Amino acid sequence: MRKIFLLLIAPIILLTATQCKQGEKESNDGKWKLVWEDDFKGKDIDETKWARIPRGQSDWNNYMSDHDDLYEVKDGQLILRGIQNTIEPNDTAPFLTGGVYTKDKKNFGFGRLEIKAKLNPAKGAWPAFWMLPVDTKWPLGGEIDIMERLSHDRMIYQTIHTQYTLKHGIKDNPPSSTVVGINPDKFNVYAIEKYPDSLVFYINDTKTKNYPRIDTDIEEQFPFADHDFYLLLDMQLGGSWVGAVNPDELPVEMMIDWVKFYELNEEHQEGVK
Repeated sequence: MRKIFLLLIAPIILLTATQCKQGEKESNDGKWKLVWEDDFKGKDIDETKWARIPRGQSDWNNYMSDHDDLYEVKDGQLILRGIQNTIEPNDTAPFLTGGVYTKDKKNFGFGRLEIKAKLNPAKGAWPAFWMLPVDTKWPLGGEIDIMERLSHDRMIYQTIHTQYTLKHGIKDNPPSSTVVGINPDKFNVYAIEKYPDSLVFYINDTKTKNYPRIDTDIEEQFPFADHDFYLLLDMQLGGSWVGAVNPDELPVEMMIDWVKFYELNEEHQEGVK
């Protein structure tokens, strides 16, 4: 998530839909079939599904750590934390953050991915759920930002990045980002549906954004159909987009209740290869 500040975003969508029920997609006219999930019912992170994100040099991962204080599986939830660094005296980072991804564990193709989560606020907190292609470097293959929240905002961002939006700077045809109002005091379900010709975003089963393939000669407008993606869930702190962190508001947590991936049932797969 090498964040490029968005110069153009769609108007804010005020979301008032009720939360969708667990397992609801399995009875949605038989369209979807649940094929992968983690409901965090154990005592530890399932290492067959997730790995802790290592530190990097970008805003989003420059405080990442595998320290156990940043991770907890409790009461059927995965808890990821951002804290002031008082626990690693040999680490010069002022803050430490926790994040997990499915890289080299699970790849996602066409289908519907859902994350049910609650995002606690702090100034400088930047929790995110997003996806990167498994077989190419950023930004080739694209980036799918299912959810990003900044500090105490009562809204989230849903965005795509590609060569089309970055190299060529085309962010309005079609719109590459949407801002959606949420109730951050409750659990919400964030979802993305990936098809050969579109990405469709949802919150609490209400459609919030559609990013289609369009007829254009400009390269990489819709690279998403050509790659499988892995999922990242991370609590981030600070950076050029979210701004400075207030240490007095730390630690900050996000709680993930479950993650589910559905594929289309056979009778609904026409045109999906």
